[in-house]
Amino acid sequence: MESDRIPWTERTFDFEFPAGLRHELLVRLRGTPARVAESARSAPADMLTKRRDESWSIQENVGHLVEVEPLWLGRLDDYDAGLEVLRPADMSNRTTHEADYNAQPLEDVLCAFGNVRSRLVARLERLAPDRFSQSAHHPRLDQPMRIVDLMLFAAEHDDYHLAHIVELIRRLR
Repeated sequence: MESDRIPWTERTFDFEFPAGLRHELLVRLRGTPARVAESARSAPADMLTKRRDESWSIQENVGHLVEVEPLWLGRLDDYDAGLEVLRPADMSNRTTHEADYNAQPLEDVLCAFGNVRSRLVARLERLAPDRFSQSAHHPRLDQPMRIVDLMLFAAEHDDYHLAHIVELIRRLR
């Protein structure tokens, strides 16, 4: 897309913020499906499945958010189990590629994302405040990650793909 855009796998994170930011992060996570839907629906229908270079289409980016949501939920399972190391992500994004989101109606993909995200938000809302400081090792980043850090990581991942969608709309017009 843009030459100055930092690829997701090259991003680094400094998790030096208080767990009390969980409230703002929860609002951010809860609002992502609406922001994604607003952006995707603003694109002409013939643009939704177009790719630019080797990047995913608008619908594939939304579909990827659907596919990664079980990772966030699974990592919450890892915290619940007291694991020292969080499960790794599938960096090949096999499930996103295999799901063929370009063959599905946009509204179905948006609905799927809203549904899976509501599960994550509901689960986070049920956590006791002290749990947000619980930590485990993130395998790719090779650093400790608290539950509140996982929330930031997921929100940043959402915004990474949302920015990609917005950029695709701008460039394909």
